[in-house]
Amino acid sequence: MKHFKPKAWMLPQPVLIIGTYNADGTPNAMNAAWGGQWDSNEIMISMGAHATTDNLNRCGDFTVAFATAGTMPAADYVGITSARHDHDKMAATGWQSSKAESVDAPVFDCFPMTMECRIKEKLYESETGYYIIAEIIDILCDESYLAEDGKPDVEKMDLITFDPVHSGYLTLGKRIGNAFSDGKQLKRQ
Repeated sequence: MKHFKPKAWMLPQPVLIIGTYNADGTPNAMNAAWGGQWDSNEIMISMGAHATTDNLNRCGDFTVAFATAGTMPAADYVGITSARHDHDKMAATGWQSSKAESVDAPVFDCFPMTMECRIKEKLYESETGYYIIAEIIDILCDESYLAEDGKPDVEKMDLITFDPVHSGYLTLGKRIGNAFSDGKQLKRQ
């Protein structure tokens, strides 16, 4: 076994697109990888000091979309370009947006699934950012990404994950089993 010093290598890391409105009402998006499910109807995201953080300080509403192979170049772009330095950065993405129905935040048209969220709590606030605990208010899914049972079909979405080890993006694979079921074959009678 080779040993490594502690690093942010928790795998897989989702590629989350955080949607907010700037102070002048224009849509903004940023790429975040350090987030996940907090509770059954809550998520957690680690936020640094970004234009998006400023937006969240003004309004605790935001959207979270899941980046795909098709949105990857623009998803990377919104992570490396700050609205503080390029106010019109969204024009380069080609993404169109509309106002979310349940929160005061933009929904971008190119993602298969988007969560409408509201900050419930901020943890460890400092000048370098904070952690968000947010309530999921609503989940939107493009109908072309629904399975026969009417629920979102994750396999159809071509979602990507961030590879922090080699600074890249990977597509998620195909279904290989059934949760809460396949392990039953190992149970002792």
